[in-house]
Amino acid sequence: MAKKVKYYFDTESLAYRKIKPKLSKKLGFIGLFLLASSLFGFLCFVALLNSSYLETPKDRLQAREIETMKLRYSILNKKMDEIANVLDDVADRDNNIYRAYFNTSPIPNEQRKAGFGGVNRYKELEGFNNSELIIKTSKRVDVISKELAIQSKSLDEILKLAKEKNKLLAAIPAIQPLKNEQLKRIASGFGYRSDPFTKVRKMHEGMDFTASTGTPIFATGDGVVKAADNSKSGYGNHIEINHGFGYLTLYGHLSKYKCRAGQRIKRGDIIGYVGSTGRSEAPHLHYEVHKDGKVVNPINFYYGNISAAEYTAISKLANQENQSLD
Repeated sequence: MAKKVKYYFDTESLAYRKIKPKLSKKLGFIGLFLLASSLFGFLCFVALLNSSYLETPKDRLQAREIETMKLRYSILNKKMDEIANVLDDVADRDNNIYRAYFNTSPIPNEQRKAGFGGVNRYKELEGFNNSELIIKTSKRVDVISKELAIQSKSLDEILKLAKEKNKLLAAIPAIQPLKNEQLKRIASGFGYRSDPFTKVRKMHEGMDFTASTGTPIFATGDGVVKAADNSKSGYGNHIEINHGFGYLTLYGHLSKYKCRAGQRIKRGDIIGYVGSTGRSEAPHLHYEVHKDGKVVNPINFYYGNISAAEYTAISKLANQENQSLD
């Protein structure tokens, strides 16, 4: 096909003449063509680079490793969900059972699950393709680790309280100071009674158990012998045991001792023998219980070796207003 030739009409010569294109215009068209071609080629190259056709074995290996990492992080987060649920159950029992039983304050949930303030601990994990996933998982690991540390410390505290509770339970005067299977040894109870010498009604600060001289007397709780002498007026030979936790017991009118001041004893140990020393009308044991420096009714402390029916029977005997033996 012949190339088209363009003409223009020359008014001076009144004739048609050929239009000759300028060189600069030709060069412009050529440059524009080359620029467009280069841009098209660059875009095709970039698209080709991002396509799977040019992936090297190393690229494919890295891609598989990234997908494996994402899967492992997903599995790790599921395991942390399970751990978090178990920790929540332990924390609930800790606050609502263990700490309630030992009458100590629960640990607030905000304290258990608090994160870490201040400096950005995860700055070095920023700037990667999967930084958000890695940082989120790292935060969860840190929070769970902190929860575990708090719970471990709490259980150590509960264990200490439990040991103290055991000491308290062992220290509380909880048995009768004499063998009293038939419940016939109670001569006089706690409260206002007639004095055997003056016949005046006055406060009797303990319980009197009748028994023959030489009958064994038992410590009613664990403790340390505070005194084993006759230094208190009216009590004759007597023993005082400091049980700790504010408890003290006194055993009066003994014939002889089987312990000494400073000796550590256990509940049920024989500490002395019944007598009639001091201000006493007949052989018997005068027994007192003190709590925080105040004398209290011993009948409230016999739950360790009697049944409910026996407690009722003893209460009736102890509450009779009769004459005391000291």
